[in-house]
Amino acid sequence: MQHTFYKYQGTGNDFVIIDNRQLNFDKNDTKRIAFICDRRFGIGADGLILLEHHETVDFKMVYFNADGNESSMCGNGGRCITAFANYLGIIKKMTLFEAIDGLHEAAIENNTVSLKMQDVSTIEAHESHVFLDTGSPHHVQLEQDLSTINIKSEGKAIRYGKPYNQVGSNVNFVVKNSNDNFSVRTYERGVEDETLSCGTGVTAVALAMHYIGETEKNHVILKTQGGDLKVTFDRHDNGYKNIWLIGPAIQVFKGSISW
Repeated sequence: MQHTFYKYQGTGNDFVIIDNRQLNFDKNDTKRIAFICDRRFGIGADGLILLEHHETVDFKMVYFNADGNESSMCGNGGRCITAFANYLGIIKKMTLFEAIDGLHEAAIENNTVSLKMQDVSTIEAHESHVFLDTGSPHHVQLEQDLSTINIKSEGKAIRYGKPYNQVGSNVNFVVKNSNDNFSVRTYERGVEDETLSCGTGVTAVALAMHYIGETEKNHVILKTQGGDLKVTFDRHDNGYKNIWLIGPAIQVFKGSISW
């Protein structure tokens, strides 16, 4: 049986996206999802996204990591599925959709998608790092030089170490370039490797850097291996609100696969 799929990328964070409004895709088939995301035997992606019908908002986003398991929120995935919904004609310039962490607003203009993230009320500042949840859990730590770090081995050690244990955390290594510009490399759980970009990760970095006083700006540029993203936000007494993740979301190709 042939299934149509689309490949999208947002600053190098790539996804296979399938229109599942007819519910033809078996979401419990972990092995098949992992096969689709496999870069040698399948299509290849950091994750699989299903677009599904929703009764009250424009659509529903269902996201799976490359290991085949359903995951927490994916920021770049949310931007890419917005571009896909626009391509399908489901939305025009604005949308409201549901993801695993709740409702998200988004806007698209040309190939740039702005995604509103959930409010963040709790940030833990430790001596060596900051921890917060931006839809997915993130460990953020400042470094002097990203080029000397083995992101996979050091990220893996932190991801499975205390206090994260089996639940795990994404791990972001950060270098400050200027007051409103930071370079970021991220180890993602579920992918279990470095990805070229992580949307919830750069969001976490922007908020963490503001929280610990590394920037006083509320609009921050994050330089990833796959390109630049922008995060804007408002500081409130009980945390951060009006958080937007902004950057490109590009359709790479359309194809079909048999299973």
